[in-house]
Amino acid sequence: MAIVQTRSAVGGRALMAATHSRGQIKMLARELQRNRGAMVGLIVLLLLVAMAVFASIVATHDPIDVVPSERFVPPSSDHWLGTDKYGRDIYSRIVHGARISLMIGFISVGIGVLAGVPLGLLAGWAGGWTNALIMRMTDAMLALPGLLLALSVVAALGPSLTNAMIAVGVGTVPTYIRLVQSGVLSAREHMYVDSARVTGCSAARIMFRHVLPNVAAPVIVVSTLGMGGAILAAAGLSFLGLGAQPPTPEWGATVADGRDFLAKAWWVSTFPSVAILVTVLAINLFGDGMRDALDPRLRRR
Repeated sequence: MAIVQTRSAVGGRALMAATHSRGQIKMLARELQRNRGAMVGLIVLLLLVAMAVFASIVATHDPIDVVPSERFVPPSSDHWLGTDKYGRDIYSRIVHGARISLMIGFISVGIGVLAGVPLGLLAGWAGGWTNALIMRMTDAMLALPGLLLALSVVAALGPSLTNAMIAVGVGTVPTYIRLVQSGVLSAREHMYVDSARVTGCSAARIMFRHVLPNVAAPVIVVSTLGMGGAILAAAGLSFLGLGAQPPTPEWGATVADGRDFLAKAWWVSTFPSVAILVTVLAINLFGDGMRDALDPRLRRR
């Protein structure tokens, strides 16, 4: 009889947790719908994702096809955004570059989250010398500006798109460590943590099952906003020749291709720059909306 009651209690708690999660998702969606800026950003991002997924269909030309006879053709019906010094279609390079830029954003942020969140959890929960060691390492990384740290990593690994993503991701790790560590230090003093200890939960279970969900909201917001910074940083590395290598149709590299020809072929650098601007702006608008929706103090009544 006791076993049946225990199973019923466990099942009841699981049902309550699932219902609470569904309620939170509905509330988040409702708050986002009220925020016009967030919805605009989300729509633009969805269009960019669709363009990236169906790049081979949306593009009008091969992005790396060199046509010397069509060098520096201005925007026209055949080449909507003109061509570069090799006769490559700018519109097609931007379309295929969307796939690369979004991949850079996701992977770079993923590296930061996968490395920074566990280290932040460990530092905040363990305390003592473990916390001191992790946080001093974090302080050392934060002493260098993000772009300079990324340049150092690329210089050590060599210029390539993969190394640029690793470099940008490594540069974001300290942010997540500090964010999660401060959240854990606050969360560990709450009553639900003491209750979990009393019921015999292990430290790992308490950290990942009880503490992590309560510090997840700021991580989600920072990750969303961090994608824009990662895309911008990777474009900067490619512009300097340390990221994507020719003939990869990456936005920063395409901007670099036209920097010496702004007077006679302004479209080569202008349109990829606009693509970077629109993408980062859309991500920031959506990230701001996520922050407002997840923060009770900023939530609209």
